[in-house]
This record gives sequence, C-alpha cells and structure tokens, in this order.
Amino acid sequence: MTHEEHHAAKTLGIGKAIAVLTSGGDAQGMNAAVRAVVRVGIFTGARVFFVHEGYQGLVDGGDHIKEATWESVSMMLQLGGTVIGSARCKDFREREGRLRAAYNLVKRGITNLCVIGGDGSLTGADTFRSEWSDLLSDL
Repeated sequence: MTHEEHHAAKTLGIGKAIAVLTSGGDAQGMNAAVRAVVRVGIFTGARVFFVHEGYQGLVDGGDHIKEATWESVSMMLQLGGTVIGSARCKDFREREGRLRAAYNLVKRGITNLCVIGGDGSLTGADTFRSEWSDLLSDL
C-alpha cells in the first residue's frame, strides 16, 4: 500500500458510525469478526458501536449499544462464543420491533450495520435493509 493509499484508507470512515452485532448460535470466529469490524472501522476514521445481545439489543437500545474502542477488542481472539452476546428476538420479526431498532440506530447517528451470524441473521438484516427507507419515514 502506498503512502497515498494508506492515507486515503484512513479517511474512508470519517463521518460514519458502524454498529456490529452477533446473532444466532455461537460459532467459531465470531469474536475475530467483531474485532476485525472494530479495528478496521476505527482505522478508517469511523465510530464503531457494539450491539450487545444481538437483535434484541438493537430493539431495546439503551446500554445495549456502546461505543467500542481499539482496546475493547484487544483480548477477544482467544475467547469462545461471542463476547457481545447473542439472543433470540421475537420483537425484530415484527415491523414495530424493527422500527424501534431503526430509531436506536438513528438516535446515535449510526450509518452502517454489520450483522455476524448465519442464514436467519442475514435474512433479518436483509429485511431491515429493504424496509429502511420506510422505517425512516415513520420515525
């Protein structure tokens, strides 16, 4: 990477905020993926947030959504499971729950969401993405 490319990469995320959540059953590599999202996000100038307890934390908001730091992911790789937690969430299956989740992201200025999980988790993310404009209109 040239000096110019390195400098350009360090500014890609300026003005953006990324939320990262894990969903579904624990799987190998979840903590490594969370760490990678946090470190790359911070490196590029973005603010990064943990969403604790998966989609349920996204719906509940409050203390479930906390800003991550470079140091907060330092000792994560050797740990099993997912250190930010995962929970089943019936609320997110309903539009009202997704509306609350959208509100919690917008309230914090979060512009991007990274979902780490399996098929069901990504189906939920795709539904959220496809409804995003309508959800924002209803806020």
